[in-house]
Amino acid sequence: MKLHTHLLHSVFGKAVLANAALGGFLLFAGAPSAKANDWDDCNRRAAYSDWRYHEAIERFGPYSRDARYWAHERHEAYERLERARHEYLEHRDRDHRYDHDWNHR
Repeated sequence: MKLHTHLLHSVFGKAVLANAALGGFLLFAGAPSAKANDWDDCNRRAAYSDWRYHEAIERFGPYSRDARYWAHERHEAYERLERARHEYLEHRDRDHRYDHDWNHR
């Protein structure tokens, strides 16, 4: 009898510990705020594509297939950066208008 109760406590204890660990992981593994990361990623992507474009021009010439490819990627990265900047400015202005209206009440 003693063996069965010890086994039951052991299995139950392991299940509780595993459940607590999984619950803690799920609690702290939520999606973080992506605002700052989006901006950094856009800047990093634009800088990388710009660097690759200039490298392709130096190695293969301005009219090579690689240079055309990286010119296209560079253009898309800068468009994405402009879109992110525009969204940020709209959000900032909208918050500023709300704060301004709230302060004058």
